[in-house]
Amino acid sequence: DLQGSALGEAFVAFQDYARELSRRGVILAVCSKNDEANALEPFEKHPDMVLRLPDIAVFVANWDNKADNIRYIQSVLNIGLDSFVFLDDNPFERNLVRKELPEVTVPELPEDPAEYVNLLQTENLFETASYTEEDNIRTQQYKEEADRTILKQKFTNEKDYLNSLEMEALIEPFNNFSIPRVAQLSQRSNQFNLRTIRYTEDEIKNISQQKNYHTIAINLKDKYGDYGLISTIILQQTDDQNLFVDTWIMSCRVLKREVEKLALNHILALAKKIHCKKIVGEYIATPKNGLVKNHYADLGFSEKNNQWILDCENVSTFDVSIKI
Repeated sequence: DLQGSALGEAFVAFQDYARELSRRGVILAVCSKNDEANALEPFEKHPDMVLRLPDIAVFVANWDNKADNIRYIQSVLNIGLDSFVFLDDNPFERNLVRKELPEVTVPELPEDPAEYVNLLQTENLFETASYTEEDNIRTQQYKEEADRTILKQKFTNEKDYLNSLEMEALIEPFNNFSIPRVAQLSQRSNQFNLRTIRYTEDEIKNISQQKNYHTIAINLKDKYGDYGLISTIILQQTDDQNLFVDTWIMSCRVLKREVEKLALNHILALAKKIHCKKIVGEYIATPKNGLVKNHYADLGFSEKNNQWILDCENVSTFDVSIKI
């Protein structure tokens, strides 16, 4: 009963807090040890529930161990386990996840549910410097990603799967509408970030006005929904008529969607237009960006003196499953 008792009111307050986090871009997932129908029922039918299914990006309810279910949720969301916070009122489940998934943050919840919100606020686990309108729709975007994951299981050929998504991209320079999101990606992105150089919104705005810089913002959508702005690239035209890749960031939500190949096709077209002979990239390793260690090698660049070089005159563009 969520009404008429101190315990019920405590859980309502916790749900209010969780829903507000969702509106600010924090992704909510359910990992329940229960029959799925029983676990879903309160979210669908209980009149006093604050959280509803549209607030939940991934809903998992079965009798498997919770560490394995968190691994499944991670595979759907495609974000690092170090971004996860696992909340469970059962000490056994908390200790299991701590042991099996040490990257996951597992707060030691107090026995009194009325103290849950205060603890989480004190731990400062979900605070961000800023959030944008796109944060408000993040849950829906991840629900769409779950649908894509289910679809992918039906295909044995990766190219057929990508073609079935009916992807479309919008590629344009940074503008007043995209600059706040570009700055947010610069500040937050860790995994698909070749140099991990952080820029503020004012710095991004200044760069976009410089003649020797070229900016690229890529928006992507498919038949399931709109990813929004998912990749940002800053190119610096150097005195020796090369294009240096100052920044190349991509949301991990679109990994293995051929977006990086689409981006390189666009960079090559730009290089040809402004008569640049080479594209020069750099990978600066961090504890979190090992994902892109082979990024330039996979795209056909050659390594020289800790930089990656692509000769624009002797390279073919990629065939991609994305319409522009």
